Amino acid sequence: MENGDVSLYDDTRAGVLMVFFRELKAADAGTYRCGVNVSLYTEIFTELQLNVKHDAKYLQMVTESAHFGEEIIITCQMPEHKVYFCKEDDNHICQKISSSKVTQMNHPSVRNKMRVFTVSISNVSVRDAGVYWCGAETRDTYLTFISLTTKIQLNLIMPPVVRHEGESAEIICPYDSIYKSKPKSLCKGKCSTRDRNTLSETVREEKETKTDRLTLNDNVTASVFTGTITGLTAEDAGKYWCAVTLERDLNYLYTHLMVIMNEELNLTKYEGDDVSIQCKHHDEDQKSFCKAHEASMCVKDGDSLETIRDDRFSFSDEASTGVFTVNITDLREEDSGIYWCGAPVITKVYLNFRKNKDRNFSMIIIIIVCVILLLIGGFILTVWKLRHKRRDPGSGQMNNNGDPSTILSDGLLYAAVSFQKHEESLSDAAVRFSKEEIPSDYAAVSHRMRLN
Repeated sequence: MENGDVSLYDDTRAGVLMVFFRELKAADAGTYRCGVNVSLYTEIFTELQLNVKHDAKYLQMVTESAHFGEEIIITCQMPEHKVYFCKEDDNHICQKISSSKVTQMNHPSVRNKMRVFTVSISNVSVRDAGVYWCGAETRDTYLTFISLTTKIQLNLIMPPVVRHEGESAEIICPYDSIYKSKPKSLCKGKCSTRDRNTLSETVREEKETKTDRLTLNDNVTASVFTGTITGLTAEDAGKYWCAVTLERDLNYLYTHLMVIMNEELNLTKYEGDDVSIQCKHHDEDQKSFCKAHEASMCVKDGDSLETIRDDRFSFSDEASTGVFTVNITDLREEDSGIYWCGAPVITKVYLNFRKNKDRNFSMIIIIIVCVILLLIGGFILTVWKLRHKRRDPGSGQMNNNGDPSTILSDGLLYAAVSFQKHEESLSDAAVRFSKEEIPSDYAAVSHRMRLN
């Protein structure tokens, strides 16, 4: 049963009634009676006094994330009491864990007589996601009182989904089989926040839901619901949460959708040079500069800007333009490789390294090529002049009338033209000249002889 922030659970097999108060308030303090109605008029009960202390620092909230199949270690610091470690179930009752996957260890602490309590969960799966509590347990004859002071939200991380711009992406959300009949949500950002962006939701039965670019399918047989987004754009990139709707949304699993832009950047620099690489970002809180062979490695592995311990790397941000710049000084050979710039929208950057001797060799090659081209040009010009001179051996001589003429092959103007009849000609044709001077330009002059 539930009444606001109070849940009651009757464990008939253990003969225990559990009452779970969530988010204690001052109004919860007071006297409570806990017992059993034996008959209509007979009641066996025990009174208890609940005192609520106001201390904002007392409650600790921790968020842990683990990949599938990994081992997660949860640490709590408790007073010198018996430590209680439990996991909230669907009814918001914190049930003590008894599993071969969970190993609990106590370690003494020198501070404030506190005890460090460590819980190790191996081979993490969907069932392990959820809310855990650490607390101190005290007992008397009939009552067990547990003060739960450390809340641990354990989220599961699916491998990142990396696709290129324009492709389709499939986000897979496995869930515990006990949630088969519960509605599920796929959200960009946590589904429980007010500014959530719920993409779609499936209901109790197995079915498929479609929108413009999204298809969401709930396979209750396999306990998996899947979201498929087509025609990826930069705006689709981000962190996606899978949630199961109980009394409130339970966010238990998330993955990163990384969109690689089709436009790539290829840089070639020499030893000792300075390099500036501009990266675009669509989220003020998410910026990444990673060196790795694959973009998916940047979420977990690879050298991101935050882990590079080198003074030669610096970072500057221009928030107003949505661009941040990575500066690398005194370039070295180990700096060459493939970088992924930006998050969650990614640009692939090829940084090629050349040694200074390669630069000097390139300059020598360029100079040699230029000299060879000049020599070839000079040789061609000389040959052309020689051929031109041979074709016009009479260049600079006078014509029959003593007038200078230009080279015929040049197609230039003649100052005068003279006609003479051949001595052996049988024709009586004569050449007549007009006294009027008619200026004419001739490119060439030819005559024909008419035979009688």
